[in-house]
Amino acid sequence: MIQAAGKASVFNSQEIPSPCYVCEESKLEANLQLMQRVQNESGAEIILALKGFSMWSTFGLVKQYLQGCTASSVWEAKLARQEMNKEVHAYAPAYKQQDIDELVKLVEHISFNSLGQWQRYKDQVAAAGVSMGLRVNPEHQEADTELYDPSAPGSRLGVRASELEAFEAAGGDLSGIDGLHIHNLCECDSYATERTIKAIEKKFAKWLPKMSWINLGGGHLMTKAGYDVEHLISSLKTFREKYHVQLILEPGSAVAWQTGPLVSEVVDIVENNGKIAILDISATAHMPDVLEMPYRPAITNAGLPNQKAFTYKLGGNSCLAGDVIGEYSFDRELRIGDRIIFEDMIHYTMVKTTFFNGVQHPAIGILKKDGSFQLVRSFTYEDFRNRLS
Repeated sequence: MIQAAGKASVFNSQEIPSPCYVCEESKLEANLQLMQRVQNESGAEIILALKGFSMWSTFGLVKQYLQGCTASSVWEAKLARQEMNKEVHAYAPAYKQQDIDELVKLVEHISFNSLGQWQRYKDQVAAAGVSMGLRVNPEHQEADTELYDPSAPGSRLGVRASELEAFEAAGGDLSGIDGLHIHNLCECDSYATERTIKAIEKKFAKWLPKMSWINLGGGHLMTKAGYDVEHLISSLKTFREKYHVQLILEPGSAVAWQTGPLVSEVVDIVENNGKIAILDISATAHMPDVLEMPYRPAITNAGLPNQKAFTYKLGGNSCLAGDVIGEYSFDRELRIGDRIIFEDMIHYTMVKTTFFNGVQHPAIGILKKDGSFQLVRSFTYEDFRNRLS
């Protein structure tokens, strides 16, 4: 059993391999308990967005608190059905015929991204008894990063109110649409949710009373320290009661927020205009948002450049020249074999990994509530080989 004598010492234990993603069970359950409170007090339903967190070895715990999953593809829908087997909702920018053929056997709700997609498949989906919705674009921006802003001008995601008006003006009939799906947030606070609700009411007021459910998507970072949970509950309850709808939220980040690190080790130290530590992980392969978003991940017991005595540039172990995490400072000189603990690497990180360059893929483990470590998965050459043919 690992002794919890401190953050760094826990993850320095040789029971935990390097590299390894480690989900801390107690922290995950604390997040789920907060979400249970939001459900109980607001009357809203919270489901897990698999695009943000699909570590199915934890689903036995997750399903004790959440109502099911939302899937962005047939494969995610299969995972939700097989590993959680509660409600399954689906949304994707576009579906092929073979996608619909499989999804109608797997899901309770399906949201379409366009009127054309809905018209193409509505008879088949209705015949299967699946509730149908339209993703709509409130044309209201809250996301700070353009890459993650579904309401940016020119977005391919969601139907605008003007399109619905034109459809009905041309004699179109929206009968069969049970709900509206809105997703425009990204790691936002409750006041962004409130502003989004106001934008929805402004743009879609004539259709809201006809709906049986409204899905407010993800991006509600209710498990972040300082988030105004009471305000969220009040905003959701007011909206739900005003329109007498089932209200659905599908956060991904919030479920696994701050629930565990990526453990890595120093493999070599080189010099070029300063010291560079090469690690046994890769930014591009194992935490790509560092390069794509971009952002600077936190490292346990490390500081900003020159804040502490010894500063290093940290680089990944792939051939990509830009596979660099950034500059960090430490209290002592780094040595080969030292562990570098990247914090908060469970949400939107494991789901994006690749086998680029054949760099050793991090293992996956759970630090259990009793302090024991469970190695859930380690990856082999065969995993790398079988990705391609």
